[in-house]
Amino acid sequence: MDNNSLSHTKWSCIYHIVFIPKYRRKVMYGKLREDVRAIIRQLCEYKGVEIVSGSVSSDHIHLCLKIPPKLSISNFMGYLKGKSALMIFDKHPEYKNKGDGRHFWAPGYFVDTVGRNEEQILKYIREQSDSDRIEDSRNR
Repeated sequence: MDNNSLSHTKWSCIYHIVFIPKYRRKVMYGKLREDVRAIIRQLCEYKGVEIVSGSVSSDHIHLCLKIPPKLSISNFMGYLKGKSALMIFDKHPEYKNKGDGRHFWAPGYFVDTVGRNEEQILKYIREQSDSDRIEDSRNR
C-alpha cells in the first residue's frame, strides 16, 4: 500500500479519466497543448491530486489520477474542467469566441477505477499516438 494518508485514513484511490473538448474538436496542438498540460498539472497540485500518468491528444485527454477520498470525483472534475477552461480562455482568447461562450470542454467524462488493470491502463495511456505526456510519477 502507498503511503497516502489523511488524519485517520490510509488510502490508494486511482482513477482512469478521459474527457474531450466541446464537439471533440481537434484543437490541442502546439502552444495550446503545452498550456493545457501545465494547467492540468497546476490544478491537480492545488487539490493534492497526484498525476500517475496522463496524455494530451489533439481531441481528448487521458489521466490516471490518485484522488484523495475526501474529494468526490464529480466535484474534482467540475473543478478541473471549469477552472482549466477559464485559464485556457485567459491564455488563448481566440477559443472563447467559437460560439460556445465559456465552454471549452464537452459536458461529462469517462471514469473508471484502476484496480487490477493498472498496468494495462498505464500502457494504454503511454501508447496514445498523437499525445504529449502530462506526467508519469511511476517512471520519473
